[in-house]
This record gives sequence, C-alpha cells and structure tokens, in this order.
Amino acid sequence: MSVEQHKAFAPYVPKKGETYMNARQQTHFRKILSEWKADLSQDIDRTVHTMQDEATVFADPNDRASQESDIALELRNRDRERKLIKKIDETIAKIESGDYGYCESCGVEIGLKRLEARPTATLCIDCKTLDEMRERQVAK
Repeated sequence: MSVEQHKAFAPYVPKKGETYMNARQQTHFRKILSEWKADLSQDIDRTVHTMQDEATVFADPNDRASQESDIALELRNRDRERKLIKKIDETIAKIESGDYGYCESCGVEIGLKRLEARPTATLCIDCKTLDEMRERQVAK
C-alpha cells in the first residue's frame, strides 16, 4: 500500500438529520486510520526483514552500487511511511479529543467525502486550495 493510498472500505452513509462527527462517524474513521496504520507497520517490518535476509556483499562495484541505491530508495519510502504513521497517530488523537473533522484554519467542517479520500486531512477544501496557491507563489 502506498503512502498516499489506503485500503478500500465501505463508504460512510450518513443517516438523515445525523450530526456531523458523531460517535458512529468517529468510529468509522478511527477504524480506517487504525487499519491503515497496521498495514504501514507491516510493510515497514517486512522491509526490515527483507533487507536483513538479502544483505549480500558483491565483489562487483556496479552490483554493490545498484544494491545500495535500491536500499536507499526503500529506506526513503519507509521513512515517508514512518512520518505518515506519526500523522495517523496525531489524527487518532484528534478523534479522541473531539477535534477531528474540522478545519484547523477556519474551523468549518471538512466533510465526510474529503475525509474518506484523505483521512488525515486537517484543512477544508477551500483553505487547502488557498494554501496550495500560496505555496506556488512562494516557489516562483
């Protein structure tokens, strides 16, 4: 599973008149985040075991360089996943504190569809769009 993608799950279908981020919704997102974290942790463990098992000393410098390049790429990917696990933990803590699902910038509801697409989202779509526009302007 890639860093930007999580397992397919049944989309949350809100009942008519249901309040935003009620206990059912929080449970739904907690489950998504917990499963995603477990999958990432398994990938990291599998990589560590694979790297230990496949550690070989090559006499040919080209083979050694290729192996080192592969290992460096794998470690970069796993570091990215480790950072994502930290973000997932922070998001689960937000669910526990009752702050999950609300924009950190303006305080409005982020929305169920956006949270299902990106469970670790902290900004509503409007604030995220503005944030990305600012990033592009600064990068120029």
